[in-house]
Amino acid sequence: MLYKAGAGAPRSFPAAVAVRADAACGPRAAAMGFGDLKSAAGLRVLNDFLADKSYIEGYVPSQADIAVFEAIAAPPPADLFHALRWYNHIKSYEKQKASLPGVKKALGKYGPADVEDTTGAATDSKDDDDIDLFGSDDEEESEEAKKLREERLAQYESKKSKKPAVVAKSSILLDVKPWDDETDMAKLEECVRSIQADGLVWGSSKLVPVGYGIKKLQIQCVVEDDKVGTDMLEERITAFEDYVQSMDVAAFNKI
Repeated sequence: MLYKAGAGAPRSFPAAVAVRADAACGPRAAAMGFGDLKSAAGLRVLNDFLADKSYIEGYVPSQADIAVFEAIAAPPPADLFHALRWYNHIKSYEKQKASLPGVKKALGKYGPADVEDTTGAATDSKDDDDIDLFGSDDEEESEEAKKLREERLAQYESKKSKKPAVVAKSSILLDVKPWDDETDMAKLEECVRSIQADGLVWGSSKLVPVGYGIKKLQIQCVVEDDKVGTDMLEERITAFEDYVQSMDVAAFNKI
């Protein structure tokens, strides 16, 4: 259809204006972030995000981890173990943080989709509220943040200290020799087994011929290394001098 110039003719628009209009009407990029990382809710989002990830991006520590790390006011609580595990791991890179790969971006470029970053939105100045979690001497840490940090670390240390310590133990085979073939070996064994101590457990035993009708007592025991030693065993066993001539260690194995 043809139009004459005048009020009824359609107006034409520059191509650039049309492109901008189309772009404005197109789909917008989904928001990303963790919410407010200085709040409990933000830390929970971070914990859920790290449930199946070792790092914020990729498979090695990077500037993405440093950016998120520096936005956190204090170590996450012990119940947010994914976030706390990640936090302590990234903290170990204190001296290498500047050399980690990648380029540090805004917090809104990291994290799950459809969660807007609001960290620091309620603050007047980022520089006033930032806390150097690597322990920099150039900036003073507020008393409130310092107290919160110490509480979080105390919770973590308390949880770690509750794990049972590994007790070092050894299995020892002893040879206990009598004076002669007339020694009452049943009584000799009774004397040996009468030795009781914390960290000492007696095991099986047998009589082993040594010659001329003489038999020695071979007896097993398990000891906790920090509590019972072979010197103590020898001193206690040879104290039964009416029956025992000597004691030797036939075998010694760590458990």
